[in-house]
Amino acid sequence: MNNILERTGAGAERKNNSVNVLDIFKYLLFHWKWFVLSVLCFGLYFYYGYSKSPFIYRSTEMVMIKTPLNTPATARITNTNNAVGSVSVTSEILQLKSKELMRETIGRIGAETSYSIRKGLRDIELYRTSPVKVDLAGAGPTSQYNLLIIPLDAQTVLLSGRIAGKEQQEIRVPLNKTVNTTLGRLTVRPTKFYKAGVFGEEIQVRKYDREDIVGYFLGNLKITQLEEDASLLQIVIEDQNPQRAAALIAEMITVYNEISLKDKNQIGVNTANFIKERLAIIQQELGSVESNIEQLRQSNQGVNIETAGEMYLNDSRQFQSARTKIETERKLTQLMQRQLHDANKRNELIPNNTGLVDGGVEAQITEYNRALLRKNRLVEGSSTANPVVQDLDKALAAMHENISSAVDNAVAGLDLKIRNAQQEESMAKGKALQVPKKQRIMLSVERQQKVKEELYLYLLNKREENALNLAMTEDNIRIIDRASVATSPIFPSKFRKVATGIGIGLILPTVILLFLLVFNTGVRSRQDVETVLSVPFLGEIPLSKRKSEQHAVFRVEKTGRDPLTEAFRILRTNINFMSREGRAPQVITFTSFGVEVGKTFSSINLSATLSFMEKRTVVVDLDLRKGTLSSRLGLLDKIGCSHFLADATVTLDTVIYPVKGLEFLDCVPIGLIAPNPVELLLSARLDELIAELRKRYDYIVVDGVPLGIVADASIVDRISDLTLFMIRAGKMDRRQLPEIEKIYRDRKLSNLAVALNGIKLHGPGYGYGYGYGYGYGYGNTEQQVWYKRWWRKIKS
Repeated sequence: MNNILERTGAGAERKNNSVNVLDIFKYLLFHWKWFVLSVLCFGLYFYYGYSKSPFIYRSTEMVMIKTPLNTPATARITNTNNAVGSVSVTSEILQLKSKELMRETIGRIGAETSYSIRKGLRDIELYRTSPVKVDLAGAGPTSQYNLLIIPLDAQTVLLSGRIAGKEQQEIRVPLNKTVNTTLGRLTVRPTKFYKAGVFGEEIQVRKYDREDIVGYFLGNLKITQLEEDASLLQIVIEDQNPQRAAALIAEMITVYNEISLKDKNQIGVNTANFIKERLAIIQQELGSVESNIEQLRQSNQGVNIETAGEMYLNDSRQFQSARTKIETERKLTQLMQRQLHDANKRNELIPNNTGLVDGGVEAQITEYNRALLRKNRLVEGSSTANPVVQDLDKALAAMHENISSAVDNAVAGLDLKIRNAQQEESMAKGKALQVPKKQRIMLSVERQQKVKEELYLYLLNKREENALNLAMTEDNIRIIDRASVATSPIFPSKFRKVATGIGIGLILPTVILLFLLVFNTGVRSRQDVETVLSVPFLGEIPLSKRKSEQHAVFRVEKTGRDPLTEAFRILRTNINFMSREGRAPQVITFTSFGVEVGKTFSSINLSATLSFMEKRTVVVDLDLRKGTLSSRLGLLDKIGCSHFLADATVTLDTVIYPVKGLEFLDCVPIGLIAPNPVELLLSARLDELIAELRKRYDYIVVDGVPLGIVADASIVDRISDLTLFMIRAGKMDRRQLPEIEKIYRDRKLSNLAVALNGIKLHGPGYGYGYGYGYGYGYGNTEQQVWYKRWWRKIKS
């Protein structure tokens, strides 16, 4: 049987060291009280946080940025600026998130002033449902104050507060009347919500710096583009009051559109003013150009330059022709003049009807020629002495002179005409030569007139277009889904808060316990022992802490059904399996690596368990340095082992004492604490003592000393049939287990076996192997785990 146990122990060394989830779960479940305490603490803490946290509401609005793709053609009919097609949704989002826009919006809706009441632990923002409104004279955007208003009745309220370090004690303030306070001139006005139901309630009025409120709302404002290629935006704002959140979004869009319209209209007004100024300048310049054209045409007698040039050429040719004609007439007249001045031709007729002289001269010439012919007829019929002829000669001479003078005058007149004709011809030629210059000047002036006129007409057209654009200016943003007032808050959530607290309450103990489990190097369970050791494992002894047993020497009962009694019964049975050469061990020695591992406790209770089988059993206290066993049995001052070992005259019967209440159990106490225990244990008297005890008793249980502290343990090993090495759960370091394995393999102790002491009932690791059946089938419900009892109640 011993060989079987050795093979079983050796096989433990090859066991799988993988983590067993069920074992971990049992380990955590064992500490259920910590989980309950943690869940209660964190659950209550987070529930307190939920009860104190203000409600947060979310308001959402969907808008569309107007672009040429989504704007009707009628709205773009007059837009000639291509910049309208370059609308950037990103830039519009940045403008909507600007501080200046938020400042204007907050100022319009009065969001920098908060009106709240407390319900339970939570502050409720009232906003427009506040029963009162406070007007503080001189309060600007950066002013801050904190007022407490308590409506007393329909006419008065109780007011107190602080502003800029000044504190106002409680005073009664009449409604709708301006009063002087230490805070300044202040007016409290009732709203439609001022009713009897609010009398006695505390209304907290806080005025914040507008910049702080701007930062608060911008931090809670989220604007997202729904699709990458779409101009649809979703505007989300979170606030403590749903009405204020919806009003903020609506007013922000209104302010944004007003600013954009103002910018567009300002551009239109500036454009109109520019066009007006340019029209005035161009009109003045055009008038000047037209005046120049008028002067040029007046200088040309209202005739066109081309017509004037042809006219000047015709005049020149006419003047030249007239001059030629006059010169011809002058030449003929000069011939006549020479004839008149020629004395040889004095009696000849003068040419008449030539048209060279005027009609009077022609008449004189006709009269002269008629007189000359008359004279010639008279001369032919008489002589020159004829008085008639002489009278005719005198008359002819006078007439000749007159005609000669007239001809001379005609020649002079023709010379004058020739000169005039030459002058006129020269003037006509000069004017004709000046036509190209005037034509160039006229073309330049007409070109200026045309340019000014076209520019004038263009500006007139643009003025009308600008006026039409001003009349048709549209908002930049169109609302698709208007923001509605939220009815339920998004934060805090009671379920999430409490669930978070419960989750932390479960996770934190789990982490701490697993941390302790990982870094706990102590032996916790049988599995820890069998994983490392090949030493035979004889049993587990549970930890007993019942109050009724705290001062009892023996914790086991003959007919007991408790786990401790069952554990020692199993230990007793396994000890009988540790036979050597077919004989069950008779002398059982307890040892360990340290003190307070339960050697004495196990020795006493194992002895009692062995005696329950009506086997003569003796427990020997060989811990000559302490005598713990003797002390517990009340035999510390009796004659015992040290006397027997030191004095050969002391008989065995002198040191054996029966144990009260147990018929088959005796005890050999320590006697006196010896100053030389090693010498006493090395003496032959020890061998004699054990040999005599072997004859009288079936079992000899020896309470030894810890191994490795002193030499006693190795000394008393010579008397042992079985050395039972006690391991205390939670106190012995697992790193010491290889030393036990080395002692076992080196056979330094006789027939070595181990037992695990101090296992907590239903604790982590307990129930592995032998301990699984403790109490099973014996009706022991006292030690049943609470959750098993609870589960059975549910099933029933």
